[in-house]
Amino acid sequence: MVSEPDSKIVIGRICLMILGAVLLFLGRKGVLEPLLMIPMGLGMIAVNAGILHFAESPLGPAHNGTLFLDSLEQSNDKLMTLMQVDWLQPIYTLTFSNGLIACLVFMGIGSILDITYVMARPIQSMVLALFAELGTILVYPIGVAFGLSQGHAASVALIGGADGPMVLFGSLMLAKDIFVPITVIAYLYLGLTYGGYPWIAKAMIPRRLRGMAMPPEKVKPRQASPAARLAFVVIACAVLCLLFPVAAPLFLALFVGVAVKEADLKPFVDLLSGPVLYGSTMFLGLILGVLCEAKVLLDPVVLPLLLLGILALILSCVGGILGGYLLYFTSGRRYNPIIGMAGVSCVPTTAKLVQKEAAKINPRAIILPQALGANVCGVITTAIICGIYITLLNK
Repeated sequence: MVSEPDSKIVIGRICLMILGAVLLFLGRKGVLEPLLMIPMGLGMIAVNAGILHFAESPLGPAHNGTLFLDSLEQSNDKLMTLMQVDWLQPIYTLTFSNGLIACLVFMGIGSILDITYVMARPIQSMVLALFAELGTILVYPIGVAFGLSQGHAASVALIGGADGPMVLFGSLMLAKDIFVPITVIAYLYLGLTYGGYPWIAKAMIPRRLRGMAMPPEKVKPRQASPAARLAFVVIACAVLCLLFPVAAPLFLALFVGVAVKEADLKPFVDLLSGPVLYGSTMFLGLILGVLCEAKVLLDPVVLPLLLLGILALILSCVGGILGGYLLYFTSGRRYNPIIGMAGVSCVPTTAKLVQKEAAKINPRAIILPQALGANVCGVITTAIICGIYITLLNK
């Protein structure tokens, strides 16, 4: 017989049900990403309502599970039983617990990326992307100083890259015991970039610079041919997989998507940019939601994760803007520094956010091409840092 739950757990479950409803409606209004937040919010409501009166997980006190799946089951016999009973267990076991779902999302993202913006301005784009990794780099030693293990600190530092699948993949490799709160925090905070980043930009960049139009370039960027773009994909994928083999699944997934787009394989593009991207995003949100049981998120280790996650995103935004200022001064004050914010690799959110903020002040300020170049490079630099962390720490 199951004993009565602790009152703190009951309150936590009720609060998470309310939070799930808030996320669902914010997603419906477009304030947060609806494709992720609607299934995630409903999952949070369902799991915490379903086990509201349980003192322990329905699967027993030795397990970290929910009514829908067991996230730590290791026994093959028990696992096969669960896969026939818990309807989300096959999806979790076959695509989530091994990072495959992150690769599927990356394939879909790759199929909608346009690398011509990177190839047109490779140095500028890479400089901004590197500066925008400030939070990903600095939060690691800060997390260790907070008392986190090196794997935990690196996982939460990856939130600064603003790339949800990357955080999921990295935390599964480095901090599997707390990958649920880290990934949930990452996706919740990615929604906050809509509202928070403009305030940072306003604090660091004067109005006249935020609305500055980019002058015509002295040398117009050369349009790369389809063959050149495909060659870029092949070379970039091979070099990055060679240098960072532990992140090779992410690089392969991303560049497969880019390759089918550049090769104009329309059936594959439609498959990856539609069913694969949207299907994996929906199940990613749903499974994260049902894993958001109060006992998981009320763990004392979650508070440092909350603080460090938001710090990582703030530092990355600040670093990107500093990179924008570097290009502003080195270009003879002809480069809009707000573009640096797009180096934070929340594709294409930060790029569109940069264009929106500039257009508010000056409707003729068209800076989206430069912003998209930095945005795409941000995905690559975040994957590189993820690979470095896994290589150095996953022993």
